[in-house]
Amino acid sequence: MKIIILGAGQVGANLAASLVSEANDITVVDVDDAKLIALQDRYDLRTVCGPASYPSVLRQAGAHDADMLVAVTQNDETNMVACKLAATLFNIPTKIARIRAQDYMQHEDLFSPENMAVDFVISPEREVSTYLRRLIDYPDALQVVDFAEGRIRLVAVKAHGGFLVGRELREMRDHMRYHMRDMDARVAAIFRNGQALIPEGSTIIQDGDEVFFLAATKHIRAVMKEMRRSDQSVRRVMIAGGGNIGSRLAFELEGDYAVKLIDHNKKHAQSLAERLKSTLVLVGDVTDEDLLQQENIEDMDVFCSLTNDDEDNIMAALLAKRMGAKKVIALINRGSYVDLLQGGKIDVALSPAQATIGPLLTHIRHGDMAVVHSLRRGAAEAMEVVVHGDAKTSKLIGRQIDQIDLPEGVSIGAIARGEKVIIAHHDTMIEPEDHLILFVPNKRMIPKVEKLLQVGFGFF
Repeated sequence: MKIIILGAGQVGANLAASLVSEANDITVVDVDDAKLIALQDRYDLRTVCGPASYPSVLRQAGAHDADMLVAVTQNDETNMVACKLAATLFNIPTKIARIRAQDYMQHEDLFSPENMAVDFVISPEREVSTYLRRLIDYPDALQVVDFAEGRIRLVAVKAHGGFLVGRELREMRDHMRYHMRDMDARVAAIFRNGQALIPEGSTIIQDGDEVFFLAATKHIRAVMKEMRRSDQSVRRVMIAGGGNIGSRLAFELEGDYAVKLIDHNKKHAQSLAERLKSTLVLVGDVTDEDLLQQENIEDMDVFCSLTNDDEDNIMAALLAKRMGAKKVIALINRGSYVDLLQGGKIDVALSPAQATIGPLLTHIRHGDMAVVHSLRRGAAEAMEVVVHGDAKTSKLIGRQIDQIDLPEGVSIGAIARGEKVIIAHHDTMIEPEDHLILFVPNKRMIPKVEKLLQVGFGFF
């Protein structure tokens, strides 16, 4: 595909890095020449320096024959105007815009073809707050993502003390069916010391393994206990930073948890206190040890550091952990910091760009993609794909899973068939219009997966 990315910030740069390795023709536009030079030095792509919403700049970027425009600059208005120009002047088929302001998000008709002509809207704040909410709802999880409109979940946990630790995977199914009334789950991948293992019946889960499993959402908590012994529950949450993400998260949590929020700006804190119902809003420095001690940081089940400053988030999270907070989550923009800190003293290091890239990939991948999630900081992916055709035109339909030539390491973990959730096993048969949940442990396998999904000409 020929794709124009407007904005070379964290989201744009991460998206370019993800797509350029997949034989896409990528052009990145930004006003910051230094960012563009850095991207060109690292990747095989074109760059254009100039304002993203200027017709002349879009023309220079190749808008006349582009397949897709992804507008992810820091400015909502620039993104919307660029999409409108892409439709009016250049007839680009697919336009995606990053929109941060909630005022715009509340008026969906703004994005219609006759108005701003935005085909798909991406909201980083919404994606990150949803991601954080799931991590708080499942405190032992490293990552939780939804499929089939929330009926299936993929969860990553660090194995520790559960029934399955030290046992072969084949024992899981029998144990759950005997003790948990026909409950079922599928281990999609295991990462040991950073290396992916292909799960087989004889695979033994070791303490400390990062285990990804799929199950019906209603069974997730029970399955987690198979991997990890824990009595951890969440009642108290402290949020450091009252920006777009912090305030949105507080609003989502305050009906179910006791929430405290710290912001350094007194005027902004007063405004938040008026808008939030039960959240206790405090004014102060998130790295102030005395303030954290006064507010009983040692009683907090989860501490979320969500300011706009990476260093403050890291320091606040480390301080909160040292002072007794059970789980700490830090929002970190710099990818190198995320890789360095994840899984150490900081339980979860979350990159907004990585949380946002999944929804973008959903619209970019070939095949009928319902959902795409970026996992393990972009190294792996999980996707929900709809299969079309019949046994003659499809490489999947009418076949059992053990008859499908899946790329190395790729697994089909679950199937959504209408309202029914089916955990996939070797003898599960694929039917037309099934929603398959695939786990791809290495994104280099994506082109092979897309080829597998292709429908032969006979179908048309």
